[in-house]
Amino acid sequence: MADAQVTCINKPHVNSSHEHITHLGNPANQWRWTREQVITSIDAGTNTFYVIDPVSGVRADIGVVRESGRAPYLRTYADRQWNNNLLSLNQCPI
Repeated sequence: MADAQVTCINKPHVNSSHEHITHLGNPANQWRWTREQVITSIDAGTNTFYVIDPVSGVRADIGVVRESGRAPYLRTYADRQWNNNLLSLNQCPI
């Protein structure tokens, strides 16, 4: 299983703080995957994904959240709490 750091995301509307994420990536490692590819990989146990908080240096793992009536989505999990560190990342180059 590979452990991959996510350093950027893409959303349909760049400035929206509540818009869903369409892609996650790491330009330094030359990858950019769709949200669906990341969810499939996490569910299969093929890869783990994480972000590093730029201020504290704390790692936050990315997990799949499933809520009734909604499509699965990704959130970070650190210190036993779900949070939205992903939405604060820069946009990935396309």
